[in-house]
Amino acid sequence: MKRFLIPILWFVPLAALQLTVVPMISFDGIFPNLILVLTVFYGVRYGKIFGSILGFLLGLLFDLLSGGIIGSSMFAFTLAGFIAGYYFREDDSSNLYSFNFLLVLLYASSVSLFIYSLIVYSSISTNILTLFFEQGLLPAFYTAIFGLPVLFFKPKDVLR
Repeated sequence: MKRFLIPILWFVPLAALQLTVVPMISFDGIFPNLILVLTVFYGVRYGKIFGSILGFLLGLLFDLLSGGIIGSSMFAFTLAGFIAGYYFREDDSSNLYSFNFLLVLLYASSVSLFIYSLIVYSSISTNILTLFFEQGLLPAFYTAIFGLPVLFFKPKDVLR
């Protein structure tokens, strides 16, 4: 239970930033997702099941706070936590505190944000390739930039 308490405590200020400050730094509707960084971090740290459950909880809380379609962020964050959990290593944290984390974050967030955009923004006239680049890949790159603090603020007991 303690494992879930700390990420949920981190969720509160990140959700406040996501809903208030992040829209002001968006470029043409492309904005980072700070909650995805948290979900992917804990997915890589503790595995697929923990990442999926955490993504489900954080997505549900974010849907309730943001007023979005209930289940859209929940499904997207669950998927991101599951994808990130594939890069979990029980005896090695090299994927967590290295450049690999940014690649995992980029991959998980691009898939997650694309699926989210399919649920929320899809219409009959929407081109799927355009949707992938504009709502999946570009925000994923922007989100990966916000994953850089994970590389710089690692615990002292972790060796390179």
